[in-house]
Amino acid sequence: MGDDRAQRLDDALSSLVDVLAPSLPDEDEATADKRHDDALDLARSLLDGHGSPGIVSDVNHASDLIKKKLLQDNAPEKALQFSNLYARLLTQPVLSQKWSILYLLHQLADSDPNGGHPESDGLARFDTNERKNSREKRNGNHGNGHDAQVFRDAFASGGLPRLPPHESQPRVGSQDREPTGQRSKSRNSKPEHPVDENTTEPKTNRVSGPSEAALLRDLPFTLQGLSSTNLPFPSSMALDLPANLPLPIISLLHTLAEPSLLYRSLSEFVQSSDVGLIGQSLRSSVGSELRSYLGLIATLEGEIRRALTFLESNEQQGRISKSGVTLKRCVIWTREATMGLRLMSLMVEEAKSKKGGQLISMIHAFSTSHGDPFVGAFAERMLSHVTRPFYNMLRQWIYDGELSDPYHEFFIIEQKSHDSGDDPRRAPATSVWEEKYKLEESMIPNIITEEFARKVFLIGKSLNFIRYSCNDSAWVEAYCKQASKELRYGDTATLEISIDKAYKATMARLIHLMDDKFRLFEHLEALKRYLLLGQGDFIALLMESLSGNLDRPAGSQYRHTLTAQLEHAIRGSNAQYDSPDTLRRLDARLTEMEKGDTGWDVFTLEYKVDAPVDVVITPWANKQYLKIFNLLWRVKRVEFALGSTWRRCMTGARGVLASVDARMSKDWKTARCCIAEMVHFVNQLQYYILFEVIEASWDRLQTEMHKPDCTLDDLIEAHTKYLKAITHKGLLASTRHNSVTGHREDIFTAQLHELLKIMLAYKDAVDGLYSFSVAEFTRRQELAAKIETRTAQGKWGLTEKDEEELNSPNPFTSKNHGAESRGSDSPFPIAGLNLSSDDAMLPALRKRLQDLAADFKTRVNNLLGDLLVQPDVDMKFLAVVMNFNDVYVPRKRRREHHKGAEKKTPGPVGETGNRIASVAAETDGKGKEKENGKPSRAEGEASKTGQKRTAVPIK
Repeated sequence: MGDDRAQRLDDALSSLVDVLAPSLPDEDEATADKRHDDALDLARSLLDGHGSPGIVSDVNHASDLIKKKLLQDNAPEKALQFSNLYARLLTQPVLSQKWSILYLLHQLADSDPNGGHPESDGLARFDTNERKNSREKRNGNHGNGHDAQVFRDAFASGGLPRLPPHESQPRVGSQDREPTGQRSKSRNSKPEHPVDENTTEPKTNRVSGPSEAALLRDLPFTLQGLSSTNLPFPSSMALDLPANLPLPIISLLHTLAEPSLLYRSLSEFVQSSDVGLIGQSLRSSVGSELRSYLGLIATLEGEIRRALTFLESNEQQGRISKSGVTLKRCVIWTREATMGLRLMSLMVEEAKSKKGGQLISMIHAFSTSHGDPFVGAFAERMLSHVTRPFYNMLRQWIYDGELSDPYHEFFIIEQKSHDSGDDPRRAPATSVWEEKYKLEESMIPNIITEEFARKVFLIGKSLNFIRYSCNDSAWVEAYCKQASKELRYGDTATLEISIDKAYKATMARLIHLMDDKFRLFEHLEALKRYLLLGQGDFIALLMESLSGNLDRPAGSQYRHTLTAQLEHAIRGSNAQYDSPDTLRRLDARLTEMEKGDTGWDVFTLEYKVDAPVDVVITPWANKQYLKIFNLLWRVKRVEFALGSTWRRCMTGARGVLASVDARMSKDWKTARCCIAEMVHFVNQLQYYILFEVIEASWDRLQTEMHKPDCTLDDLIEAHTKYLKAITHKGLLASTRHNSVTGHREDIFTAQLHELLKIMLAYKDAVDGLYSFSVAEFTRRQELAAKIETRTAQGKWGLTEKDEEELNSPNPFTSKNHGAESRGSDSPFPIAGLNLSSDDAMLPALRKRLQDLAADFKTRVNNLLGDLLVQPDVDMKFLAVVMNFNDVYVPRKRRREHHKGAEKKTPGPVGETGNRIASVAAETDGKGKEKENGKPSRAEGEASKTGQKRTAVPIK
């Protein structure tokens, strides 16, 4: 067979020579034969000297090189034509050396047309490089560039080089081309080690390294991270490969080394300890996956042993590919397991800085953000194990209200209990509800939404509150036994249904307890009736009964007296029909007093609430209620005082004041108009606060509280909004920056207090004018009686002295005025003012009334100007209502504040230096009046005796 092949090659080569070297016309036959034989010998020597190509035969790679060359030559149509021809070539079964044909064509295309040895783009150089590398290996010259050369050869564009042959090994096929007598000594020599044509490995041991069978025998140990004879582990993160192995074997061993090293590192992670239940669950899950990996290795080891046994029994060790198990097949079989180990290694590396919900989020990110189905399925399988502790904590929280998280891995954390001595104003129930547990948003895993996490947080907090603050642990235990069920990852529908049922049941029970057992809504309504002055008859009766006591200084006030008057007001009004528990919580108390305070300044009402109601009615809320009550109580006081003065004026107009109308009619007309303005202002202010603000906010609060899905947090939030709306719209919370002091100050509160103080001062001045009128009326009555008596005695009714007294501007100049001058309606000791005959009391009173009226209008204009620029519509509406007939001129002013320079309104002073009426300067900015002497209390005290009294400020 070999001789026939050699004969065919010689015939083909002779024909080729005949074609390429034709005979010359003038050449004889002997010379032509000699020239033909020389050309044939040259062709044979060229064939024998070139040998086989230095690259691995790959028909696809050869076709790619040809197409690349055609594209480089700007011949895309030829490249397309070549692709069609190549496809037809592959379908021809007759041609068995397709790669050799394409290789030869490519070589010829790159050959020099002028002659010379053909040399392709990188293909022929591999043969030269291989020979050079073989010589360097035999001489032991392995430089530092050896590894780089290996990589360049392995990934060269010309193709993968063949295995370097041994120096004594003959090239494959050299015996087939042995000529019949014209061979050199090197071609006639026999090889020392004959090679089988069907294998690439010699049967004798060589220095190139262990065989593939030996490597397969050690592979199961290597994949388990154990050192073997040929593949030892010098360290936990390194694997030594045998020297002098072919590049393909090195590449395969590199691929198989990855799962080996990953397994070693993951085994160390599983054996390490972790402080955390979810971290321990991750180690357990990784350990489970590693056990599955070991099962794969056991199966692979069985296959390798059967293959090696088959080879040994058939004595075909050199034909390892025939046994069905090779290193390349082992790479394919372990590819999926390698991907799993790689994923677990990434998870373990990222898990070093995470715990709890963050760890779950990290693993879940592989499932949702990766497009590879294998990665998603693997992450889901890991999550089913890792999330078990998380769902156990979740189940205990939503069914028991207990937080079982010893390592702080849950997204709900329990804060340290506050010492009761830290803040004595803090309500215990408020602290339990708002500060015992906290939602840690950074620990919320992305397997649940933030809204879902807040619902879970509210369920457990409500159960804990019902158990410990509401003392209803029996219901919590019964609910847990009835509704508790197992939760696990992946069952999203069951989890959502469970959470919704638990949320509805818990919220319904908590609202039921706060309404029925602890009467929360009744307490809120009681606060509105008593502290927000909603119970009108009770407030009116309380004001009337307390007015006499509260006029005295604050130091003379006693709590038992105030409590008695409070009980009297309750029994005399519809408040008596409220529940005893509500009335028991209502109490009167005195605030901190300062020098010069009266009872009006320190009196307040208090409504006491207990736990757990103080979760909603917090200490902050009590402070807001107290602030609103103080403002409304001041307004009510001014309304009561103005009403009393108005009634006195209207009653006196038909009696006492009618007799002096000719002299003081203009004064009383002006006074009545100004009082009417003040009454209108107070009435509109009360209507706005009580109805436009409080009632409207109360309706919104009722709507929020009676929603079907209302929670305790919703109640707290709605009540907070209710109080903020009242204080803001009730002119108590609007502030602005003071450019002089650098602090924020109230816009309306200080203005209202100043206006109320001016109204009280004006009321006192009108009372002084009334007393003056009563004194004038008394003098005229005495004179008329004297005239009648004298006439009855037959004397002149009037004398010159009487005419002088009658024409005197001061009704208190009569010498006998001491015991008879005061009328029963005068509340002031006008008779004891010790004024001279030319005293200008009436002009002083007129001047004071005029100044107070002007100051009142100025401040009202300023207040209306500030109200009109407010963004709130209701506050603008208040300005419109107060100025419905445009009697005021609202102006936007720049507030100028000078420290310690508050405007004062002094009373008129006569020549003797005695004051008729004065308003003391403010000392604390709260509209408080200082006393200069004893105040006059009742209206009839002025006519008791004729002894002289010193002037006092009008209250």
